[in-house]
Amino acid sequence: MAKPDFYETLGVARNASEAEIKKAYRRLAMKHHPDRNPGDAQAEHQFKEAKQAYDILSNAQKRAAYDQFGHAGVDPSAASEGGFYGPGAGGFGDIFGDIFGDIFGSGGGRRTRGRARGADLRYNLELSLEDAVRGTEVKIRVPTNMVCDRCDGTGSSPGTSPTNCSTCGGAGQVRMQQGFFSVQQTCPACRGAGTVITDPCGRCHGAGVVKQTKTLSVKVPAGIDEGDQIRLAGEGETGGRNGVPGDLYVSIRLEPHPIFKREAEDLYCEMPVSFSTLVLGGELEIPTLDGRARLKIPPESQTEKVFRLRGKGVKNVRGGQVGDLFCKITAETPVNLTKRQKELLRELDDSLRGGGPRHSPRENSWTDRLRSFFDDLVT
Repeated sequence: MAKPDFYETLGVARNASEAEIKKAYRRLAMKHHPDRNPGDAQAEHQFKEAKQAYDILSNAQKRAAYDQFGHAGVDPSAASEGGFYGPGAGGFGDIFGDIFGDIFGSGGGRRTRGRARGADLRYNLELSLEDAVRGTEVKIRVPTNMVCDRCDGTGSSPGTSPTNCSTCGGAGQVRMQQGFFSVQQTCPACRGAGTVITDPCGRCHGAGVVKQTKTLSVKVPAGIDEGDQIRLAGEGETGGRNGVPGDLYVSIRLEPHPIFKREAEDLYCEMPVSFSTLVLGGELEIPTLDGRARLKIPPESQTEKVFRLRGKGVKNVRGGQVGDLFCKITAETPVNLTKRQKELLRELDDSLRGGGPRHSPRENSWTDRLRSFFDDLVT
């Protein structure tokens, strides 16, 4: 089977710049990454092809060899014979983590000035509207990897130590050479650690970390909204012994409210109103997040009229003015009427119709437009 052209795989021209190559790879990796397509073998295959192409074309020496000799210059079969093909033994996390950092929250760890950095974590926190508006403090339990306290993160049984890797001599890097080309890459035996564990710790089984659940206190600022995030620095996964821990991002989700809907700093509600109140006017007691408020309904108000109560909304979490409360009133049709009530309504209807269009201007306007419409159809 013919091997894919790396430029075609990324969808870039052969004279594409480093920035264009990186942008193209980033787009494909986000689309096909296994974390976003669990169980999709085709997406995993396309991700591997894009990663392979990016590894070659993002390296000036490898790209020059590929441009001059094609796949022969970067033959993967030469890896065991001293070739330099491939990104190393790190798998998906290495390249993807270097480029995207913590886009997916639980991505691979990074390095900070030579020190391993643990993965960032994400926690979804559901809040009531009241707690989000006023602010609160909550306790959360987060499962994460912690440094093994039995081996202090070394991965070796207490009293023993990792030994130098015989393949790289403790350097963590090996030099591969094929023909005129020579390149240094991560040691495949120790994966860059420079040491190997001969007597693994019985608790962490050589990993140096153990899964634990920790309890954290999260201070939620007043006015926080759906989708906002709170960053807890250093509360992500451990970076291993002497490493730097990642961060924890608490993502806010708002529970449905029985009365209000929130849009940014404004609140919305809907109240049913009797027919007589709409006609004659009156006062209604309406709820707000600060307590009760009085709403004056003018006589002859129409259904679905919206009233605005200034300053009864939510204060922006970053400061600024408080939003408003918008209350829409809707007419409630009476039900379960008695015989006498129905007679009274018919008498009222007859009386209103006798008064002509002055009592029902909108209905009469609609009737006039409807009559004109049918007249035009006939002619």
